[in-house]
Amino acid sequence: MKTPVRTLSHRSLHHSPHHSPHRSAPDSFSIRRRALLLAALAPCAASAASDKEELRGLVDQTIRPLMSQHGIPGMAVGLVVGGHDHVFTYGVASRESDTPVTEATIFEIGSISKTFTAALAAWGQVTGQLSLAAHPSHYLAALKGRAIDRATLLHLATYTAGGLPLQFPDTVAGEAGVLRYFQTWKPGAQPGAVRQYSNPSLGLLGLATATAMRERFDRLIETRLLQPLGLRHTYLSVPAAELAHYAWGYRDGRPVRVSPGPLDAETYGIKSTAPDMLRWLRAHMDPTGLDRSLGDALRLTHIGRFKVGSMVQGLGWEQFSYPVSREALLAGNSAQVIFDPQPVTPVPGVAAPGDGAARLFDKTGSTGGFGAYAVFVPARKLGLVMLANKSYPIPARIEAAYAILDLVARNA
Repeated sequence: MKTPVRTLSHRSLHHSPHHSPHRSAPDSFSIRRRALLLAALAPCAASAASDKEELRGLVDQTIRPLMSQHGIPGMAVGLVVGGHDHVFTYGVASRESDTPVTEATIFEIGSISKTFTAALAAWGQVTGQLSLAAHPSHYLAALKGRAIDRATLLHLATYTAGGLPLQFPDTVAGEAGVLRYFQTWKPGAQPGAVRQYSNPSLGLLGLATATAMRERFDRLIETRLLQPLGLRHTYLSVPAAELAHYAWGYRDGRPVRVSPGPLDAETYGIKSTAPDMLRWLRAHMDPTGLDRSLGDALRLTHIGRFKVGSMVQGLGWEQFSYPVSREALLAGNSAQVIFDPQPVTPVPGVAAPGDGAARLFDKTGSTGGFGAYAVFVPARKLGLVMLANKSYPIPARIEAAYAILDLVARNA
């Protein structure tokens, strides 16, 4: 008999130890623990401290084995449940000083930074300062007539420009070097034919966006996104006054932090805390209270553009129909999808948010010493961010996130 595929949903799910090796079976929970968990997941002020401890117990049973298995020094895990934020911290931000991870600890979020770049480009679109349908040379004249100019900004935003690589060659440095690289780049496919995950692709989108808006990229991120959303502990460059909160990442047992690189700010440069990242997710889940242009920009990033298997690529965020199976979530974040060119199918009619379909949005991020994952389901007011000061395998992140969200969904 074929084993049924499990899905992550708001309904109670059947437990399978095979799918979630770090979780205890439901029998390990007493009736009292289940009742307390239900209270923790409901918007009820009574016994809030006790309820949070019950929720912590569910997170602990996944995160502690994960850290042990992969040698992760420290983590901050944030949950949005029913519109309420919960942050749980583990381990140390620095092995050398034995500094514990706290809610104030700043982590590198790697390529989750791309969701900020995409939101900035979307803000330019809704305010009329740029067009995603325009070609790069409309804003960067040095690229006129070059192969890259066959693509549009939308292709850059969805990694479908024609086969841009994952990273710039080591010889590329500075904006002039970046432009020279794009002037000589040779595509492997027509725009819109394949998706190939790429830092140069999103990086060029960010460069074109800043040029169109006639302002430095870092300044635009600060004034158009971070300040309006109240992200007071999110930075491209961590200020001196906050360095004590900046975690050290670990690679091969050595403390490291991210190194400068071409278009690094646009693609992997943001550092943030778990509470701030939860604010970022909540803004996406419900942007109704935001400035209209900013809210419209965040909604624009949710529109699906190209389908790759069960995953749909939007602007920055990747998305799946919800409920989603564990297998589909792993496949959409697989090494093949990250490293290899994948044929794509344009999403017919470009389905907009609010069309009645429930969706799960996610994004992974890594630097040399950090690993992060963010996921949210607007229809369920459910979100999760996991920040770690080690770049551990992406499948392990997906498994852990699925385990936590599954426990929450089964008991809600």
